[in-house]
Amino acid sequence: MNVITKPSRQRHGAETTAHSASLREGLPFPLGATWDGLGVNFALFSAHATMVELCLFDEEGNETERIRLPEYTDEIWHGYLPDARPGQLYGYRVHGPYEPEAGHRFNPNKLLLDPYAKQIIGELTWHDALFGYTIGHPDCDLSFDERDSAPYMPKSRVIDPAFTWGRHYWPGVPWDTTIVYETHVRGYTMLHPHVPEELRGTFAGLAHQPVVDYIRSLGVTSVELMPIHAFVDDKQLLSVGLRNYWGYNTIGFFAPHPRYMAASTVAEFKEMVAHLHDAGLEVILDVVYNHTAEGNHLGPTLSLRGIDNATYYRLADDRRHYVNDTGTGNTLDLSHPRVLQMVMDSLRYWATEMRVDGFRFDLATILGRELHGFDQGGGFLDACRQDPVLGRVKLIAEPWDIGPGGYQAGKFSPGWAEWNDRFRDATRAFWRGDEGALADFATRLTGSADLFDQRGRRPNASINFVTAHDGFTLNDLVSYNTKHNEANRENNRDGTDNNLSWNHGEEGFTDNPDILALRQRQMRNMLATLLLSQGTPMLLAGDEFARTQGGNNNAYCQDNNVTWLDWLAASEQRALTDFVRRLTRLRRDYPLLRRSRFLRGLVDEESGVRDVTWLTHDGREFTEEQWHNPNERSLAMLLDGRAKPTGLKRPGADTTLLLLINGQFEDVDFVLPQVSGKMEWRLLVSTVHQASNVSEGHVSLMARSLALYRARPVKG
Repeated sequence: MNVITKPSRQRHGAETTAHSASLREGLPFPLGATWDGLGVNFALFSAHATMVELCLFDEEGNETERIRLPEYTDEIWHGYLPDARPGQLYGYRVHGPYEPEAGHRFNPNKLLLDPYAKQIIGELTWHDALFGYTIGHPDCDLSFDERDSAPYMPKSRVIDPAFTWGRHYWPGVPWDTTIVYETHVRGYTMLHPHVPEELRGTFAGLAHQPVVDYIRSLGVTSVELMPIHAFVDDKQLLSVGLRNYWGYNTIGFFAPHPRYMAASTVAEFKEMVAHLHDAGLEVILDVVYNHTAEGNHLGPTLSLRGIDNATYYRLADDRRHYVNDTGTGNTLDLSHPRVLQMVMDSLRYWATEMRVDGFRFDLATILGRELHGFDQGGGFLDACRQDPVLGRVKLIAEPWDIGPGGYQAGKFSPGWAEWNDRFRDATRAFWRGDEGALADFATRLTGSADLFDQRGRRPNASINFVTAHDGFTLNDLVSYNTKHNEANRENNRDGTDNNLSWNHGEEGFTDNPDILALRQRQMRNMLATLLLSQGTPMLLAGDEFARTQGGNNNAYCQDNNVTWLDWLAASEQRALTDFVRRLTRLRRDYPLLRRSRFLRGLVDEESGVRDVTWLTHDGREFTEEQWHNPNERSLAMLLDGRAKPTGLKRPGADTTLLLLINGQFEDVDFVLPQVSGKMEWRLLVSTVHQASNVSEGHVSLMARSLALYRARPVKG
């Protein structure tokens, strides 16, 4: 096996010794570049390197100095520069064997980003010099490229972490009152008329007061931001005029993405958090710790690959190639203690220094996968569970990936919440009118006990959603039978074909008033299902005003009007937005809609009533045969708050509610259950514009509609 170890070429001007003359040994901790008020300590982990050079740059990106880190302690290279200050740009060149077949890909000609960099300046410029091997060489990645990549690389920057939080307020929203609002920093404000143009698409834009006031007015509690960690635009996307809009291509786990910053300091992110917190809104980050932007064995050398490829990544048996459980080319190896430390340090940094309130983990099954497969007691999951910092924040898993045993919904440890795709599919199928969908739909309405009722987990462990960033928007779900992803330049082959959508008569735009009315009712039906179900609801930003992506169900590369929220069009859908506000108020005002225990349909010994009773339209209890009738599409769900799951009385919890659901193709006459002589049923919300009146214990519910009633004392 041929091992290549070559020195890197020195750039002009990189021989000066202004800093190296005062170089000290420094400390092996903390990792990264740490300003202590007097100088900067640099520390980088690499178990297999033979030498590490710290490269300093001026503001124009010119390399001014290379300094060999003088000490190596416990596999950490370190040094201290008393003359260095915040604002200093830097990177690393790491020496060692270039031996791809053994998993080693050291190439000191390639400038590397610090994995612990708190700020990254500039964006990647794609060039063949970024690759550790020579593009076009017959030996492919077994060849060795000697070109300097520094001119094409972004740079790490030393920061001063000081920030005055003032009278900072932590929202501390309990799980049972949480309503998640998923959005994108850039897309949310790019077209916002009240955000100054220079702030649009940035953290400062999202913190702008009219934006914060609007989000708060919706009644949501927690803003979930799609990836804001520094990421890379894919080369093939840029070549066709597109971008990685979603951001699931991380290259820096501690640094905010440069494109989202209007100012030059990370304080902008902290200011955004402070503004949202002041409004009582939590901040949850969508994080990608399962892979990096370096891709497979033919990908570029940008950071971890050149620092210690054999340690940071899960390698295949031949070690030249990568385990690809992510579908992106590589997979981080969280079974290694230093890689696990990097992820845990990143999480704690964002939870403490940046003060975010929680994390949603992309492809989280990978994070719990050990060598033998997914494990509830895996190292990462156990580390999170016992961590005193992470124990107080919200942890949300996307419980699937494409690896072996990749679907693990309901299998995560206590303390975790999980995206519930079963809720999404059951809701879509039921309101579309699919046969045999009723029983599963009822299970999802009550918190998906079949998935989460174990080990003391609560209904709020189920993150219920009908739509998310990945897939159709709510408007498109009721407007298209098939995806329309032509703008992605992949001949409409990308994105799922399993949308469970229905265009209601015409594909896409229509001016047919009957179709438009039905689409509006169906959107209200699904919004009501989402916000009136047990569990934790997640609303996709823009669904409250029927945002469209023109039928694109995989808009990951559309950084344009396809994905940017159209705030002018939002003014035409104020009635739908007000409907969402009404639903969130009901959820807040009626604890029975967000119980802390699962509904079981059992009789409460003290009160003699059931917590939930399922009734047919004629007022009879559902039989097993009716649950399995493929043509059954209507039901009534009676929730009696007098059945106390814990025996403890909660204010407002003794309300009795009745949810009527008609998924039939025609109107249905419901017989209402009797209440005591001094009580009557009063309508709280309906998905039809004209409320159905109760007449002599009956109510006629329009085809494909929903209504919620409350038992109230008779006036007078």
